[in-house]
Amino acid sequence: MKIGIVGGTGKEGRAMGLRWCKAGHEVYIGSRDAQRAVDAAAELSEAGHGKLEGGDNAWAVEQAEVVLLSVPYGAHRSTLEALKPALAGRIMLDITVPLQPPKVRQVHLPEGSAAALEAQAILGPDTRVVATLHHVSSVHLADPEHAIQCDVLTCSDDEEALQLAMGLVGDLGLRAFHAGSLANAVALESLTPVLLHLNRKYKGAGAGITLTGVV
Repeated sequence: MKIGIVGGTGKEGRAMGLRWCKAGHEVYIGSRDAQRAVDAAAELSEAGHGKLEGGDNAWAVEQAEVVLLSVPYGAHRSTLEALKPALAGRIMLDITVPLQPPKVRQVHLPEGSAAALEAQAILGPDTRVVATLHHVSSVHLADPEHAIQCDVLTCSDDEEALQLAMGLVGDLGLRAFHAGSLANAVALESLTPVLLHLNRKYKGAGAGITLTGVV
């Protein structure tokens, strides 16, 4: 599958791109700075897990069937508004958490209740938004050989998009779970600041979640 990563030069985007490339997908790294994305793709390709390509964010979206949005919440709206025409007809995985620095270990609900709900409102029905991958640290994702003991909650108002996203999560080496409609993104996004608090309180290195009592 062709996967475009908007904001793909950040820690999360780079790590997921490398893992997806290793799993056999075609990965296109995007950035506001096209040259930065080209350089990042070349560096990741040299790691030996497959060939990644880089360009600006609009280019990455145009190449892709599925798009991963990996930008800070402060750039969330402006990025989506700029890319709205290119995102039409595509599935978009939104991993954004509405953190409010410097209090990143405290839950902050945005005006639209959740970043993913705001994304769907901005993009409209032509783009199917899936909220996922909020609770997996780049510390674990960065090493493609590292087995990660963490489960991933995934929610969307489109069942087909949700199932596709769950498959891609599985290709990262993680267990994916159906967490209901996109409205539940409020709970998914709100858990991340709690995990950040746990990391600090207990000197952890990438706290995540593991579900019990389900198959």
